[in-house]
Amino acid sequence: MDLARLIETYLEHLQARKLAANSLRAYRRDLESVAGELVELTGIDADRLAVERVTAPVLRSAFARFAATRSASSVTRAWSTWNGFFGFLVVEGAVPGNPMQVVPKPRNAPATPKPLQGEDTPERLLRTVAAGARRARNPWPERDLAVLSTLLCTGVRSAELLELTIGSLAGRPGDRRLHVHGKGGKNRSIPIEDTLDQLIQSYLRTRRARFGDRLPGGAPLFVDHRGQPLRRGGLQYLVRQSLRAAGVSDRVQPGAMVHALRHTFATRLAEDGASAAEIAKLLGHSSINSSQTYIDVTAREQRLSVRANRTLRVLGELAGR
Repeated sequence: MDLARLIETYLEHLQARKLAANSLRAYRRDLESVAGELVELTGIDADRLAVERVTAPVLRSAFARFAATRSASSVTRAWSTWNGFFGFLVVEGAVPGNPMQVVPKPRNAPATPKPLQGEDTPERLLRTVAAGARRARNPWPERDLAVLSTLLCTGVRSAELLELTIGSLAGRPGDRRLHVHGKGGKNRSIPIEDTLDQLIQSYLRTRRARFGDRLPGGAPLFVDHRGQPLRRGGLQYLVRQSLRAAGVSDRVQPGAMVHALRHTFATRLAEDGASAAEIAKLLGHSSINSSQTYIDVTAREQRLSVRANRTLRVLGELAGR
């Protein structure tokens, strides 16, 4: 069978696992990018390139070309994608073995957290946004505050935030939780405190006033100024402009933007005494680092960890406005 058709079959398999849309796009990008290198090397289009022609030597050459213009982390991600792809083909009986096992995999330097720098930065950011200081054609400080507060006080990834729906916010007031469809199809439930819940409810009231009362459970939790689902570019713009309005753009480390808010959440939990297992559970990681095993924690321990987060203190002030 040809490579292009098998790639589509694998993507359909991944889609059936209910992966996030951004994850599916990343898989497709990695598969198609390396497939493009294979086409260049063999001179055969992907829809005519038999998978039997994609041998270990050809793959090594393709990844060498691919790595010439990509970062080590991008190459590692693509290697993992193709390893999973061939693993799927082996199970399906399309190929006798996985050639990726002899294709070198780059070693990445351990990732280091990149939280917002400055002890008062998160609070300064939230107060600025709450005051409506962010310049916008159609100001919506309640929405902006709810988005930034959710990122800072739950540690969700940007893709996870964009996937949230009205129904993701579950439970009674005082015992509210956020159900998150996480990376790799892993779901988790994050407790949220009353102060954050109040800000989200305030935003939803302004949303009803703008676009009408109907908010079905499947509707996106966060929307843009036209009532459409908030997208990645819009979220990045919101965060960037808010940081600029607060005068703290220089406190974001290179390579971080929206992710800096997630790192801030985790860093503050650690500083305030949360255990590695609690942090791993809340962030949706199987471990904090490669040497640490994953440990389940109780819902009560998770809630106590979130409650210790100092960012919540300023939310109490802002929610009472």
